[in-house]
Amino acid sequence: MLTKIGDIAEMIPTVSPETTCGIVNNLFKQNPKLEGIAVVGEDKKPALLMRTRFYQLLGTEYGYNLYMGRTVKLVMNSNPLVVDFDEPITDVSIRAMNRAEEELYDGMLVIQDGLLYGFVSIRRVLLEVANIRAEMAIFLNPLTGLPGNRIIEDRLQQSTRLKECSVLYIDLDHFKSFNDSYGFKRGDSLIQATADLLREQFSGQDTFLGHIGGDDFIAIFNHHNYQVPCSKVIEGFEKLKQEFYDTEDMTNNYVIGESRSGHFGPIPLVSISIAVVTNRNRPFQSIEQIVEEATRMKKICKSRPGSVTIAN
Repeated sequence: MLTKIGDIAEMIPTVSPETTCGIVNNLFKQNPKLEGIAVVGEDKKPALLMRTRFYQLLGTEYGYNLYMGRTVKLVMNSNPLVVDFDEPITDVSIRAMNRAEEELYDGMLVIQDGLLYGFVSIRRVLLEVANIRAEMAIFLNPLTGLPGNRIIEDRLQQSTRLKECSVLYIDLDHFKSFNDSYGFKRGDSLIQATADLLREQFSGQDTFLGHIGGDDFIAIFNHHNYQVPCSKVIEGFEKLKQEFYDTEDMTNNYVIGESRSGHFGPIPLVSISIAVVTNRNRPFQSIEQIVEEATRMKKICKSRPGSVTIAN
């Protein structure tokens, strides 16, 4: 999958600022599919002349006579969008869409090591963004849009090599009873709202958040400072869940339903458990070791009433 803007850059003709518009006109006529021409002077700062703008100017009442014998620097865009070869295509697309309306459909120039490398049309950028999103969708949970198990496994493998790491396994207790009482549609809404809460608290370059499936999530920190965000998640969830229960059930603090053991009666309201596995006291050499320790911590969480965080 192509991810860098330089990977999709194409070569375009380059002229000097002193080149006449007549020569540029010939270049465009000789290359009917050519969208733009780069203009580079002695300062090496690239400018851009788009085909559409060039012929718009020539098409005015006196445009042909006014510009044809004069230099291209009168019609070029001296401040086009210039991006570095290694910039992500998705980031570039955002920058392109934030331009002034008159430049919205202009292409962009790509530089590498300070020198002009090539040109990318806005159409090509948008097509590549669509391809990237389509490929990424395969690896994302369809309900929450969070990374799914294939990406989670890769990130867990990476975590075994971190000097400091905290792996948080998050799930909802008594969620089955909630689904039984209120239906799958409201259950899905609760899962999505929980995902939004986790995104809010578990964000940053040093944090990864994934959706294992159902009501199970995972977060990976490149540090051991999990206490504050976990507390905020629990506090936020206890407020959040009130929006999903009927008043009577919230007042009773339980629902009537069938437990996992098959007994019918009052069942506690849904709560959130966060089992934390860190390498503070012992290193983990494999994903299996992390999962084994997380399973042990989750059992402890399940034995405690209400929303809790338990760490090894």
